[in-house]
Amino acid sequence: MSAEFILETRGLSKEFKGFIAVNNVDLKVRRGHIHALIGPNGAGKTTFFNLLTKFLPPTRGTILFNEANITTEKPAQTARRGIVRSFQISAVFPHMTVLENVRAALQRNLGTSFAFWKPESSLHHLHERARQLLDEVDLGSFADEMTVNLPYGRKRALELATTLALEPELMLLDEPTQGMGHEDVDRVTQLIKKVSQGRTILMVEHNMNVVSSIADRITVLQRGAIIADGPYAEVSANPLVIEAYMGTTDTALPGEQPTKESTV
Repeated sequence: MSAEFILETRGLSKEFKGFIAVNNVDLKVRRGHIHALIGPNGAGKTTFFNLLTKFLPPTRGTILFNEANITTEKPAQTARRGIVRSFQISAVFPHMTVLENVRAALQRNLGTSFAFWKPESSLHHLHERARQLLDEVDLGSFADEMTVNLPYGRKRALELATTLALEPELMLLDEPTQGMGHEDVDRVTQLIKKVSQGRTILMVEHNMNVVSSIADRITVLQRGAIIADGPYAEVSANPLVIEAYMGTTDTALPGEQPTKESTV
């Protein structure tokens, strides 16, 4: 693996009592790119993420990050390398302010999360960086707002800020626009594009309009195995991908024009 690829899996597989959830996946994620992992429900996307972050041990296969074999590492070791995951469900503290949420993430990154006996004044040096991160995700004006009061889309933006506070080299975004209305989807999509500058993102996403607008490369899973890999224009025209999503090759994925023979 050359330095241009930040992450690679070789023959990565996971079985559960005879059921193959992830099947011999060879994946390469190019440094500095937004790489989307898509597929119909039950394709193995979340299980694959769980393997990358060590929430599950693989049945077989290898995971390389920055050319180092991390297959048998513990979750904390992998996180310290700079692989940080954002979950499907917004994971923020509802009864803390927006600024306090980001500051807590900064504390964690500094290794001072459990220094509860320190006065709050000792944390003021983190405020400037916290505000910078909030500005990066367009939440600067919400710094003193209680998180519970934020609209859902803003909470996901806050989760992006807390993820960035951990200084990830590789961000794993798990369904970042799930459950959002159109306006929030557009906002969060643009934020992901914005924060991707100088970073690498691997994202599981169900919204094909989001994928087509920001992903540099797309890998498609079906029944745990890769059935297509490449840019959106190529992948979306692949008959195997169309059939996996639509159950027929006589239609087109969102964002694509149907062929002359299509019946839409």
